[in-house]
Amino acid sequence: MKLHSFFVNSVRYSTLALCSLLALACTLWLAAFGFGWTPAVLLAVSSLLTLVGLRDLRQTRHAILRNYPILGHMRFWLEFIRPEIRQYFIEGDVEDGEPFTRAQRSVVYQRSKGEPDVRPFGTKLDVGAKGYEWINHSMQTTKIDSHDFRIWIGGRPGEPLEGVAPCTQPYNASVFNISAMSFGALSANAILALNQGAKMDGFAHDTGEGGISRYHREHGGDLIWEIGSGYFGCRNDDGSFNPERFAEQARQPQVKMIEIKISQGAKPGHGGMLPG
Repeated sequence: MKLHSFFVNSVRYSTLALCSLLALACTLWLAAFGFGWTPAVLLAVSSLLTLVGLRDLRQTRHAILRNYPILGHMRFWLEFIRPEIRQYFIEGDVEDGEPFTRAQRSVVYQRSKGEPDVRPFGTKLDVGAKGYEWINHSMQTTKIDSHDFRIWIGGRPGEPLEGVAPCTQPYNASVFNISAMSFGALSANAILALNQGAKMDGFAHDTGEGGISRYHREHGGDLIWEIGSGYFGCRNDDGSFNPERFAEQARQPQVKMIEIKISQGAKPGHGGMLPG
């Protein structure tokens, strides 16, 4: 047991011992043979490392440094460069990267620089892996009624849903719309541009929980009025819900749908504040 303990302690403090012996040897060399650049540099380095090792022995914050003076710093240094080691030497091209793989990042870099990003003769992806998706071209022409893909919300006119009261104002919505971004989170010009785009191409513009601003109304694009906890556009002076103002806004022809916000899905860790 004593022999094993001596061996373990010898390994733990071997780096400190070697640095101390080197500093002593360089000091004796300089005293015996006079100044020389090589022993002077070695003395400076070994003395500095010896001081670091003695400091490691005295500190109580890191057990690794206390048990392995000087040598323990190697662990923290390797941990510091771990992301770079993984990225440059270990990470695969198509399977390991998060949230984007190395192959996806490379495509973005190439396209941003105007370089060709095509890779002929197959793929590096495992096409037999679970979850792999692809699109095959059709072997014969297909005719569709319209390229304007839409879905009825509230029931198709003349086709009421069984057991459900008919919707008096169903909306034939595009499958592509503008998601909830309020005037307060963007700007007047952004809202004007988004709503004009919605008007030009016939899709809906979600107001966000900030309510309907005058910039939403200017171009007349279809609106999805989002109502959040602030009741913007349908509240009393004390912040409580005002059913009369709600009805007035809801009857406006531009408002095609109403969305009730029940939770915050974005901006994690920041509450209701957009990161600067």
